[in-house]
Amino acid sequence: MLAAEPRPLRFRDARLLPVWDTVRAGRRLSREDGMLLFETEDLHGLGRLADFAKSRLHGERVFFVLNRYVNPTNICVLSCSFCDFARKKGEAGAFENSIEDVLEMIKPGTREAHIVGGHHPDWPFEYYERLIGAIHAARPETQIKAFTAAEIDYLWRRWKIEPREALTRLKKAGLHSMPGGGAEIFSKRLQKALHYTGKADTDRWLEIHGIAHSLGIKTNATMLYGHIETMAERVEHLVRLREQQDKSGGFLTFIPLAYQVGTTKLVPRQTPPTDDLRTIAASRLLLDNFPHIEAYWVMIGEETASVALNFGASDVNGTLEDEKIAHMAQAESPPGLAQEQILRMIRDAGKVAVERDALYNVVKVWY
Repeated sequence: MLAAEPRPLRFRDARLLPVWDTVRAGRRLSREDGMLLFETEDLHGLGRLADFAKSRLHGERVFFVLNRYVNPTNICVLSCSFCDFARKKGEAGAFENSIEDVLEMIKPGTREAHIVGGHHPDWPFEYYERLIGAIHAARPETQIKAFTAAEIDYLWRRWKIEPREALTRLKKAGLHSMPGGGAEIFSKRLQKALHYTGKADTDRWLEIHGIAHSLGIKTNATMLYGHIETMAERVEHLVRLREQQDKSGGFLTFIPLAYQVGTTKLVPRQTPPTDDLRTIAASRLLLDNFPHIEAYWVMIGEETASVALNFGASDVNGTLEDEKIAHMAQAESPPGLAQEQILRMIRDAGKVAVERDALYNVVKVWY
């Protein structure tokens, strides 16, 4: 059951009152409103606003999926200064998985295979096409969420396979949806500062997601926060995503990704849980046309993710067996969570757990 008429809210920061009026009326927040969401010290008031917005969409339901995280390779031609995952060929810790290796990773009954990897210098497009086809044939029950917009752009840069052709062929092979990685922060300043020139920029990333949506491929979106970005850059990132969703309408979920300090150390310590909660809440309120906001437990931890379910989050991702990208950056969360732990995380927040597939079709409601 969805939320009833909202009860009156009281705020320590009176500036949130007109925001509450706007949200309650179902009107869109402005950039200026977005800046206030990131600046206000009334974190509890912000959380109540976001929880109202989430409850209006999904009631007390929170979604999760039984999934497997697959990285075919970490060999990458890029040298992004925030990344602990990528390696060069021959470097210690570099790995390459064959299609047979990947098939062994995905156990029968897995609902979603989440596949992302490095920008490999030698693997042709046909490897990725065969990979998707092999998974689809061997595990027809598994929906395949694979390849970021940055990877699709690289396939054009390296092999001159246009994104529309690449996505059309991958969909024919069995691709169901795309992850949202590679977005980082939509800022030319940061693209230069974080040394990822040669990677899809803001306009290209958005263009590729728009192409995917036009082909009926649903996608996710992300934002890497908690490093050297400004609050204004966070707001601009969210507004650009909202504008793209207005145009193409195919985003399912937004996932704020907390930067993991690891060995790259762009900042001396990870952003605190209060910033995680604030970012999730602000995202729920600004992204009024996104169905879901995710509390990604891998990067913020189980405890903070559970609290975030009362700060606007309606999804916790899933079991994510053998996740590598965050854990190679020394994330403190466990490498995977059993279903029972996911259920506990959701129930501890006072919410109703809903098992889903990769496209948010309901599999089971856990009352």
